Amino acid sequence: MTSTTLPNWLTRVGVFDLETTGVDVATDRIVTAHVGVLDRHGREIAARDWLADPGIPIPDGAAAIHGISTEHARTHGRPAGEVVAEISNALRVLFAQSMPIVAYNASYDFSLLANEAARHGIPALIDPQPVIDPLVIDKAYDRYRPGKRTLSVVAEHYAVPLDDAHEASADAVAAGRVALALAREFGLSQTAAELHTQQIGWARDQAESLTEYFIKVGRLDPAETLDGSWPVRG
Repeated sequence: MTSTTLPNWLTRVGVFDLETTGVDVATDRIVTAHVGVLDRHGREIAARDWLADPGIPIPDGAAAIHGISTEHARTHGRPAGEVVAEISNALRVLFAQSMPIVAYNASYDFSLLANEAARHGIPALIDPQPVIDPLVIDKAYDRYRPGKRTLSVVAEHYAVPLDDAHEASADAVAAGRVALALAREFGLSQTAAELHTQQIGWARDQAESLTEYFIKVGRLDPAETLDGSWPVRG
């Protein structure tokens, strides 16, 4: 039965998304970022966007996804270190208010941000929490639903509009609205801390299951494992 109410702690949430030069959290760089706040109705009531010059060329494949070329980033982007510091501080302020931060596939965004902070000598977020990851939650509650689990697909499944996929603000807001939809659909833990802890276990279990599948189909060697650390990879 679908719940029509939200836990009190989920009536205002932060949202966070990065668009980057690639998918390697250790070596790729931030290009654009969005941090905002949604109310209980999914309306964005605060927002900030960044465009960085990542300091390295943006591969054509990445530019085709988010629309930012190397030339555009170099001309209009701000120094990467300044951007990383401001993103980290914006998130730190929201966490200090005990506001949950929604990020789709959170271990990607928070891990890449941590590595960028280290690269630029900026204090990293220490044990960021509470974090809400709609990808982890959706897999936990609807494990056997067939099909992909990209943000676009999952947003459509929960009737959340996403008109500009792979644009940081659009993805961040859509992820926040998916989180609210999940809370209404399934009912979530009554405390943000409890949900955060549950997601640590779910993410670990999901990584173990995916590791087994990849080994079975030959995409991983038997000695390899996927990192299930969450919300920051080990």
